[in-house]
Amino acid sequence: MTPKIELCVFDAYGTLFDVHAAIERHAAAVGPQAGDVSRLWRLKQLEYTWNRSLMGRHADFWTLTQDALDFALAVFGIRQAGLRQSLLEAYRVLKAYPEVRPVLQQLKDAGMKLAILSNGSPQMLQDAVAGAQIGSLLDAVISIEECGIYKPDPRVYRLVCDRFAVAPEQVSFQSSNAWDAAGARAFGFSVAWINRSGQPPEYAFAPPTLTLASLAALPEALLRP
Repeated sequence: MTPKIELCVFDAYGTLFDVHAAIERHAAAVGPQAGDVSRLWRLKQLEYTWNRSLMGRHADFWTLTQDALDFALAVFGIRQAGLRQSLLEAYRVLKAYPEVRPVLQQLKDAGMKLAILSNGSPQMLQDAVAGAQIGSLLDAVISIEECGIYKPDPRVYRLVCDRFAVAPEQVSFQSSNAWDAAGARAFGFSVAWINRSGQPPEYAFAPPTLTLASLAALPEALLRP
């Protein structure tokens, strides 16, 4: 018999919160290469988490977010006074995708426990959750700072089981990041890959349990009899 899902856990950045919203808010100031700057910022932000983990040289996600932005701005020769600070302030309160709050509310009303598991530092997550006004719907907001290493290290996913005293099979984990979805699946979670950009499948050794175009279809998928 398949264990009943007791807990829904969400990645934060790219899954609940739009990581490109900070640049979009200041696109005119960034200029015509705004989209490229945003993509490079995100790419380097993730790259730094993996490299720091492998090197055993941990720094929190806010530090890496700043380092990645500095690199992206330097690559494109962007030096406007005050722009860096404006972008960082915008990143603290990234907009949530429009379906996020209704989906969380529907799952909460159905009796599901809800949590975030994120690379984000605690203050970053606190600011993002408050900005999206979803704190009342969450049972926990868990940062990788509790174990001091980034996803997809198995110790990160273990934080969920330890916090809620559940087996991996009782957890549904949602992420828009294919590498994160694979890490969670390899750990033993049921996984919904939120494939917002229609990317081809990756990581055949640990495929997601299901693939969705957004979080909107999640309640039906999880709550069907």
